[in-house]
Amino acid sequence: MKPENVIEAAGLSMLYRVPRSRRRSLREALFRSLLHRDEIMEVWALRDVSFELRRGESLGVVGDNGAGKSTLCLLLSQIMEPTHGRVEVAGRVSALLSLGAGFQPDLTGRDNIFLQGIYLGHSREAVESLLEDIVAFAELGDFIDVPVRTYSSGMRARLAFAIAASIQPEILILDELMGVGDQRFQKKSAARMRELIAESRALVVVSHSLATVRALCTRTLWLEKGRVLADGPTEEVLARYASR
Repeated sequence: MKPENVIEAAGLSMLYRVPRSRRRSLREALFRSLLHRDEIMEVWALRDVSFELRRGESLGVVGDNGAGKSTLCLLLSQIMEPTHGRVEVAGRVSALLSLGAGFQPDLTGRDNIFLQGIYLGHSREAVESLLEDIVAFAELGDFIDVPVRTYSSGMRARLAFAIAASIQPEILILDELMGVGDQRFQKKSAARMRELIAESRALVVVSHSLATVRALCTRTLWLEKGRVLADGPTEEVLARYASR
């Protein structure tokens, strides 16, 4: 891996195998399994995706639904392994791939801050030192001491973002989360992202919002049916993408 890079992806390909038939009961599932009647459909979510991300860069990823954007996030986060190719990551990754994924719903927001922080590799003492900043950023008020199962999706996303953005990740991966909350919170989140970029951390943003990608990313990757259609300066790539 080159010393100036934080992410290197080479020939990334991801194959999903899904049944064509819809199983309606346990009896039918057993019957089809015994008779080998299940038809498997192969779907290539990504095909031969290669790129490098240098320290301090911010990369946007755009494309239509089904283009492979979320699969790419899962591979970069090393949650899944590719069918073919390789991905190398140098640094601590904090990934927000869904609204509050990993939260324990019966625990309070405050308790979940500690759980998430420890899960991301920090000691309890380190999380404790950041606790008040995280609580203040999330702007949940008294709800911080209420079980997360009572939160709206926007509240969960704000808490998740506050945790990820406050624990100083070296690489932050966001999948369609910058649009949560009111306009003021979105502006505050964008400002925090710019701070992370200025501190030489890498950022990957997956979004359908071209305004978000334009505001945060200097470079953009355009995926089409799992393949890279364009990779270059954000304004150039978004102009091509918008004029399809």
